[in-house]
Amino acid sequence: MKKRISIGLIASAVLLSTNAFAGNPQRAGQAGASELLINPWARSTGWGGVNFAGVKGVEASFMNIAGTASTEGTDVAFANTQWLVNAGISINAFGFNQKVGSNGVLGASLVAMDYGDWEITDENNPNGGIGSISPTSISIGLSYAQKFTESIQGGINIKVYNTSVTNLKATVVCFDAGVQYITGVDKQIKFGVTLKNIGPSGSYSGDGQVVNLPAPSGGYTQSYQERSSSFEIPTALGLGASYDFYISEQRLTVAGSFQSNSFEKDQFGLGAEYSIKEMLDIHVGYTFYDNTDYEKMTTVFTGLSAGLGVVVPFGESKFGVDYSYRATKNFDGVHSIGVSFSL
Repeated sequence: MKKRISIGLIASAVLLSTNAFAGNPQRAGQAGASELLINPWARSTGWGGVNFAGVKGVEASFMNIAGTASTEGTDVAFANTQWLVNAGISINAFGFNQKVGSNGVLGASLVAMDYGDWEITDENNPNGGIGSISPTSISIGLSYAQKFTESIQGGINIKVYNTSVTNLKATVVCFDAGVQYITGVDKQIKFGVTLKNIGPSGSYSGDGQVVNLPAPSGGYTQSYQERSSSFEIPTALGLGASYDFYISEQRLTVAGSFQSNSFEKDQFGLGAEYSIKEMLDIHVGYTFYDNTDYEKMTTVFTGLSAGLGVVVPFGESKFGVDYSYRATKNFDGVHSIGVSFSL
């Protein structure tokens, strides 16, 4: 009976999400808030972000919010990402999960992007010299996840995204939802589905949309308010499955995933995690991009990712350090490092 319920939930989520949007890479320029598609966490990016099915802890706040339901007490994590090294962009992420009651977990997360300083230019000063601006974007999430049965868990994450520059800003509210199904004698078989970034369109506002132009009658200038075209946020549907192989005190997890993007190419991922005593973890992954519409790659990523993690137990608590690398063209890759505490 539980299997029928879980399969029905997953199938319903897939059908509803498939009808929610239709992918069209040719409309990529019409999307906004693309930062919502960037995974800032070190552990999950080490194997290509493929583990929608088995992810747990704070990193599940991005991958599949259902995974936060596996929190047994208190989880805290922080990560820093050097995005496209030499581009001057960094990402900081913080997350917190707290178990409430017997089956529920409350969570909070914050992801902030720093784009560095940009030289201001205009038609009269094409070479700059008139100051600089520092664009930023931030996403704050509040979530709740729950174990419904021993095999089924799900959750929802409400996010507020804001991007701003000196005199211009945009704010949108969206949500994520996800389900995980875990089965097998040793709970070694896992399936997951997640739908991310569902919400209304956004638009920019602020003094940056005010322009001073000569009045029709001449002799003086007049201020005009430009209208901002709205932008849609990048909805994504993720499906994944994984299997755990146990050999003595070692574990090998293989996982596969599919992500359908509303404005970008669809992605297929394969990855593996090798763990020794759940204390030393080695990750590797590869992402394939659907090149049906375009014969050439339209991403800076080559597809390869790898990572390493160490977990040190302190009584009933754990401290972990993770590092990941994502290979890119034209830049020196993406480097992420994170620390986590389980209390």
